[in-house]
Amino acid sequence: MLDAEFIRARILEALPGSEVEVRDYTGTGDHYEARVVSPDFAGKAMVQQHQLVYAPLQQWLKSGELHALALKTYSPEQWKKLGTR
Repeated sequence: MLDAEFIRARILEALPGSEVEVRDYTGTGDHYEARVVSPDFAGKAMVQQHQLVYAPLQQWLKSGELHALALKTYSPEQWKKLGTR
C-alpha cells in the first residue's frame, strides 16, 4: 500500500525544488490529492503541469495501486497571486 510520503517523494524526485503536499482523502491508501507548486510549471498549460506530476507515478497508476490522484498545480507566480504566501 502506498502512503502520502511515498507519493510526495516520487514527485519531488521528478520536480526538485517544488513544494509538495499530498493527502489520502479517503483513508484507503489509493485515493490521494496533491498540491504542487513548482518553477517547472511556469509557462505550461495545466495539462502539461499534470503530466509532469503523473510521470513519476505511472508504474503505480497503471497497476491500480494508486487509483486516483487529484491535482492542484501552480507555478510560484500563480501561487503568489492566490495570496497564499
